[in-house]
Amino acid sequence: MHSFDDFRAIVKVDEPLAPHVWFRLGGPAAYMARPETCDQLLGLLQRCRSEGLAFRILSGGSNVLVRDEGVNALVIHLESPAFSDVATRDNVIEAGAAVPLTALISQSARAGLGGLEILTGIPGTVGGALRCNAGDRQGSIGQYVRRATVIDTQNEIQVRERDDLSFAHRESNLDEPVILSAEFELEPEDPEAVVRRMRRIWIVKKENQPYGHQSSGCIFKNPTPDLSAGTLIEQAGLKGARHGSAEVSDRHANFIVAHPGATASDVLNLIDQIRQRVWQQFGYELELQIQIW
Repeated sequence: MHSFDDFRAIVKVDEPLAPHVWFRLGGPAAYMARPETCDQLLGLLQRCRSEGLAFRILSGGSNVLVRDEGVNALVIHLESPAFSDVATRDNVIEAGAAVPLTALISQSARAGLGGLEILTGIPGTVGGALRCNAGDRQGSIGQYVRRATVIDTQNEIQVRERDDLSFAHRESNLDEPVILSAEFELEPEDPEAVVRRMRRIWIVKKENQPYGHQSSGCIFKNPTPDLSAGTLIEQAGLKGARHGSAEVSDRHANFIVAHPGATASDVLNLIDQIRQRVWQQFGYELELQIQIW
């Protein structure tokens, strides 16, 4: 048993995680904290290191599948205003790691700043999007990053400038334990034109994603920018495949839908089935886009 007595106001024991992730599945966190300030966050990280307890950062929960047995760690839920501020000056917008991408896109459009609308329809938060360089064939979030503020492995706050950042296909070198915030440099543009593009992108995305996708998740990275995981899974004949109450979406084969009664084990078994079939038929080893805790 680990001691968080001096953090009693913000730490809970055996906290259910399913309500906080899109799949709505999985067991509890041994501990969950909701820090309200950066100092509290730094204190929690230091306590984990001194007591040898693992920690995980949770924000929007759109790319996390929690195992049925739960997580033997401190799950730090970044959600307070300290981690979700948005500020605009000239052609730069600064956003905390917990800001939902939808809010970042909307605020940049209202400010007459174009570029980030290419992320319309992608779930998650700024922190998660930066770590995996979220985007699609039109572009990705990394191309707009001016600098990022992080907490490094020594529990120090560091600012990483653009020259020190690299973004590739669905990955970045932002590998520090915690991303706190980022600045994005955008182009001034007519707000109405930006909103029109947002609407067009949204319509296309919704046509191809599962209904009620708050109980589902996009599972695999595309093997290459020109070859989608969904296409390979569909060509492998796996649309509609099930294990228990988990199903490969019949609308977009790179989504797994957790129907009522599904378990995390159902999803994991389906993931294994997909990877094996795609490897056997096409020779591609699909890499997970979601995190499995």
